[in-house]
Amino acid sequence: MRCKTPLFFLVCIILFLSSPSCREGHVQKVGDEKIRVIASLFPLYDFAREISRQRAEVILMLPPGVEPHSFEPKPGDILALQKADIFVYMGRAMEPWAEGLLRGVRNEKLLIVDVSKGILENTLSPGDMDPHLWLDFSYARKMVDAILEALLIKNGENREFYIQNARSYKERLADLDRRYRATLEHCERRIFLHGGHFAFNYLARRYGLNYLSAYKGFSPDTEPTPRDIAELIKNLRDQGLHHIFYEELINPRVAETISRETGASLLKLNGAHNVTREEKGKGVTFITLMDENLQNLAIGLRCR
Repeated sequence: MRCKTPLFFLVCIILFLSSPSCREGHVQKVGDEKIRVIASLFPLYDFAREISRQRAEVILMLPPGVEPHSFEPKPGDILALQKADIFVYMGRAMEPWAEGLLRGVRNEKLLIVDVSKGILENTLSPGDMDPHLWLDFSYARKMVDAILEALLIKNGENREFYIQNARSYKERLADLDRRYRATLEHCERRIFLHGGHFAFNYLARRYGLNYLSAYKGFSPDTEPTPRDIAELIKNLRDQGLHHIFYEELINPRVAETISRETGASLLKLNGAHNVTREEKGKGVTFITLMDENLQNLAIGLRCR
């Protein structure tokens, strides 16, 4: 029957909603519903996707191209967390906005996972904690374990599926670690200079490299002084380096200034905090971004 008038239309709607098939469509079994995971940063989002595959809805909180340190949550982010089962983040050192955001959430079922817990406080001296833990792939594997544990708590019926995926992904991270070590142990240079914020300390430390950044802290809001830039230029010349690294999502003007002063070429290093809209559309992953980093490090350090 075609509904041509407002009255007939109303009757059609009532009949449709009262039908058994309609009621069944609105009432799903809990076991059939996908759990919802919200991740603050791209690495955590990608780890959760790799473990859960199609059996969970995984959402990246950061809009494409947004730098995470200065991200300002919107009311829609609170609403999203109201409906979420798991929130995965790095802790206040990386996301200073997260605690305020979570105070506005009234969701008793929400499991909050700080993947830096038990790692960050044991890595560097007090007052000098670098939150970019995922750039040490041994720590990235621990983060995978933390996300796996949360998924098992919230969605135990998919236990073996999640465990197998996590095991497989950790093997890929271990292989990435081996490739980095094999490449970076045969380099003419053991130091790299970076015109971005202090983000690659863990990567450098794991592979026995020296690392200098124009920014003294890990926040990009802490501007380098002319003296800081002059020191970096002097180090580049003293070390006989021909490349200066810059960082994704951060204005590369400091690296460009050093490049103009020295003739050094620019090379990008991905901190992988977030991705651009174009990169997300192409389906980039944490591992593909880290492979790009290895290629550029091999060029900058003259690895054989």
